[in-house]
Amino acid sequence: MPTEEPTAVDAPPEVRKSRRVLRGVLRWTAAVAVFAAVGSAAAYGVTRMERTDVPGLATRTDGRWTYPEVTMPSLPSGSPRPFAQANPAGAHYADLRDLVLPAPEGAEPDESLRGKDGWLATDEFVKEYRDASEHAELRQLFVDFGLRHVAARGWTTSDGTHTRIYLLQFDTAAVADDLRNRHLVSYSEPAYAVRGTDQSVPDEAFPMEAVGDDLVPSVYVEPQPYGAEQVRQAYLGAGDVLAVVLQSRKGGAAAVPFQQTVALQSGLLG
Repeated sequence: MPTEEPTAVDAPPEVRKSRRVLRGVLRWTAAVAVFAAVGSAAAYGVTRMERTDVPGLATRTDGRWTYPEVTMPSLPSGSPRPFAQANPAGAHYADLRDLVLPAPEGAEPDESLRGKDGWLATDEFVKEYRDASEHAELRQLFVDFGLRHVAARGWTTSDGTHTRIYLLQFDTAAVADDLRNRHLVSYSEPAYAVRGTDQSVPDEAFPMEAVGDDLVPSVYVEPQPYGAEQVRQAYLGAGDVLAVVLQSRKGGAAAVPFQQTVALQSGLLG
């Protein structure tokens, strides 16, 4: 469907968006100060963030990846942003496939997640979960909650870190929140174990201030001792979209690129 440039009537929501982005920059600035004060190796910062852009963060000695600069996709004329007051359903009117974070520079794409015309079959997403005996239950759960689309992207970086991002879209934010809160996550652990994990616990070191005000994150990490690889995972409630971010790596999945990936993906969904 062709898109049009936003008209003058779109100005008030964009002002709200600019203020949210400004608060996001301040959160990142505060995070820099906090991490510096405690001597952490993870330093956070965004060199610039314009109203319509989510910039990639440059690689630093703390392990961050170099992401391309990503422009927020255009909306159909007259359509509000997902968290605008005029959008109580929390609907994302942009093409969901354009809201998946691109791979960082030099990463090898995961061709298995391309799907058909950019849409991934639900069965392919369900394979991320460890226990095959639960797959039918999960598929039925998504049917019951009216899952509309799954858009996905995955890649592997030179250090062997395998990243998978899934965006699941439902009819309304209320439906997505109900599924997430009652069936998929809890404070102590995810309801369904993903492949490669024996146990997952809340990631207390994750900087929640790096996720936008409107998103609801649940972040977990596989504690030691883990097996051949360590898995990190995040469930992000973002209006009518549920984002699932998974990273795994043999010998241990580093915290910084995971935090960076989750933060940038949350920016695209806000």
